[in-house]
Amino acid sequence: MAIPATAGPPVTASPRLMWAILGLVLLADALDMIDATVTNIAAPTITAELHGGEGLIKWLGSAYMLAMGVLLVVGGRLGDKYGQRRLFLIGMSGFTIASAVAGLSPNPALLVLARGAQGAFGALLIPQGMAIMTKTFSRDMLTKAFGMFGPLLGIASVGGPILAGFVIDADIAGLSWRPIFLVNLVLGGLGLVLAVRLLPQDDGDASTGVDGVGSGLLAAIMFGLLLGLVEGSSNGWTAIPILSIVAGLVFLAAFARRQSTAADPLLKPSLLRNRGFSSGLLVGLIVFAATTGLVYVLSLFMQQGLHASARDASLGLLPMTVGIIVAAGACMALIKKMGRTLIFLGLAIILIGCGWLLVLVTSSGTDLSLWTLAPAVFLTGLGMGACYGTIFDIAIGDIDPDEAGSASGSLSAIQQLAAGIGSAAVTSVFFQSTASGLGHAMTTSLVVVVALTAITVPAVILMPRRAPEELQH
Repeated sequence: MAIPATAGPPVTASPRLMWAILGLVLLADALDMIDATVTNIAAPTITAELHGGEGLIKWLGSAYMLAMGVLLVVGGRLGDKYGQRRLFLIGMSGFTIASAVAGLSPNPALLVLARGAQGAFGALLIPQGMAIMTKTFSRDMLTKAFGMFGPLLGIASVGGPILAGFVIDADIAGLSWRPIFLVNLVLGGLGLVLAVRLLPQDDGDASTGVDGVGSGLLAAIMFGLLLGLVEGSSNGWTAIPILSIVAGLVFLAAFARRQSTAADPLLKPSLLRNRGFSSGLLVGLIVFAATTGLVYVLSLFMQQGLHASARDASLGLLPMTVGIIVAAGACMALIKKMGRTLIFLGLAIILIGCGWLLVLVTSSGTDLSLWTLAPAVFLTGLGMGACYGTIFDIAIGDIDPDEAGSASGSLSAIQQLAAGIGSAAVTSVFFQSTASGLGHAMTTSLVVVVALTAITVPAVILMPRRAPEELQH
């Protein structure tokens, strides 16, 4: 996570207030991380109870990540324009209400809409915390705060699937999966109370530009591509999914044109002309898409192929998350010395881990235990953690300081959009291959993940050798 080059206006917060604000911001980010991952485990149970079919499994994660990715950069700009405190309160309120709607949804359509609303309000919420800390924290406190994000969000990424697995198995008050969303009424309510009491007043800057046209085009791109992928793989490649993908590509061309002509573009054209940054953008897009899809289909394979309960499947994925946390933590100390070599190492470990899984599934099919898969799952997590902790930090190694904000926001948005694309695309491959058995479906999905990961290796050579100096702790 990049530390801004300047800390903004003079610091006014006391040490106690800075720690309280940090706790609030971490709560907001943890809510986002938990809800982004909670359906990895819960999707089969939700789909069975709501009779949603394959399409619902794909949209549960994709709707959230699509809305989050499309609006993330805009959310930051709106905070600058109308005030971070105001947008934080709107985001937390909307996220809490959308969570309640998701938990009470009687049908797939309303649930998918609620998941999209969660992502949209989350995109208004998350950028404000970083901006508030930058304005009110001392440089020393800011460094301490950023150092806490990785471990806590890693714990939250573990907590989402594990929470889902145990809540579903507990069947609290006969509500099955619904409490995984309803718990946000308590957490979101607490966040609102704290935000009203703690966050400083700010009026924003009315002169800040927000590219509404560019945002609309970006939304149209992602919706068109995801709708085509989901509908085509679920209901056949008729005219509707094909036209949807074509429309997405047309909107992509229009978006590229808009970014070169807009007064306040979402993505500065100079960033795309930076070879190191654009290479990092491409590597991050593919790696996050492939690995997010892998996590989703592993959960499906464990529950549908190995007949694991939701709780056991969540524990089956735990080695991967532990690997991510371990590697991401190690990379914080190694990034100064090793730079982009860490990315090569991470990609190699992902390939070895997926190759190991491929051998196991190819040889034994669904006659496997979660314990047999655990070492390969852990190794794959180590590779993912090495990449997650370094790709975007290295990508901004050569950019100008005045482009840091736009670059960081763009990379965060790409991460969310990649996750949405990956969960839809790789699960589409999985379901398209189930006719030959779930073992074959998992094998095919792993081959796709390996191929996508492998093609990113040459692009890493074009990335900067080092992260910016302020990230080299």
